[in-house]
Amino acid sequence: MPRDHILTLSCPDRTGIVYRVSGLLFDAGCNISDAQQFGDADTGRFFLRVHFDLPQALDAEALRERFAPLGAEFAMDWQIRDANAKARLLVLVSKHGHCLNDLLFRTHSKQLKVEIAAVASNHADFGPLSDSYGVPFHHLPVNADNRAEQEAALLALVERERIDLVVLARYMQILSPQLCTALAGRAINIHHSFLPSFKGAQPYHQAHARGVKIIGATAHYVTPDLDEGPIIEQDIAHVNHAMTPRDLVRLGSDIESVVLSRAVRRHVEHRILLNGHRTVVFR
Repeated sequence: MPRDHILTLSCPDRTGIVYRVSGLLFDAGCNISDAQQFGDADTGRFFLRVHFDLPQALDAEALRERFAPLGAEFAMDWQIRDANAKARLLVLVSKHGHCLNDLLFRTHSKQLKVEIAAVASNHADFGPLSDSYGVPFHHLPVNADNRAEQEAALLALVERERIDLVVLARYMQILSPQLCTALAGRAINIHHSFLPSFKGAQPYHQAHARGVKIIGATAHYVTPDLDEGPIIEQDIAHVNHAMTPRDLVRLGSDIESVVLSRAVRRHVEHRILLNGHRTVVFR
C-alpha cells in the first residue's frame, strides 16, 4: 500500500529549518520524493512542502509525535497528512451549473482525487445532474427570513458528511460572517475578475458595454470580506470587439470552471499555505 505523506509548514524564517526537518525525516527512515520551499522577505516567514514515503515500521501518528518538539522549537504551523486520502467535498451551487458540472466530471473521471459527498443549492435545478453522478443533492432554499436556519443546515451537513472542503461553485449567496469563520481555510469561492468594476447582475454584459479586452476568473478562500479572501488561482482570456455578450459569457464560464478546478486541486494536494492575506501556492 502507498505510504506517502505530505508535510507542510510555515514559521518565522531562520537558519537551519530545512536541515533540521530533512534530518528528522532521514532519522525516521523516510524517503523524500519532492520538496519545495519559499522564504518571504516581506513577512519574514518561511514555507515548506515535503512529499515523503513513510517506512513500514513507523505510522503517521508516531512521526507527528517525533516532529512536535521541532515544530515547537521553530514556532511552526505544521501538518502531516496522508497524500492518498481523498478529500470529501460539499459543492454549493445556485443557477449557473458550469462549475458544478466540471467538478462532477473531473471527479468521476478521476482527474481530481476527491469525493464529492454532497451538492447543496438554494434552487432545485441541478438535482437531476447530481443524481446522474450518484451524488446526494440537498435543496436548501434561503430568503431573508430563514437565512440563519439555512446556514445552520449547511453547517450540519458539513459535520454529518465529514466535509474537508466546501466549494462555492457559483453559489450566489453571501455567507454570514459566522459561517465564514466556521469554514475558515476550508471554503473556496469562484467569481469573474471584473470586481469591483462590474458588480451585480450580468457582469459580462456590463463588461461588453464598456469594451473590455480581457476577461478572467479568480478563485479564493472565503472570508467575511466579500470576494476579498486570499487568492489561490487566476486566469484570463483576450476578447475583441466582434464578440457578443453571449460569447463573453461562454468564454468566461470556461475560465471559471478551469480556475476553480485548479484551486480545488491545489488545496486537496496540500499545496497552499496562507501568508497573511496572500497565499503561497507550490506547483
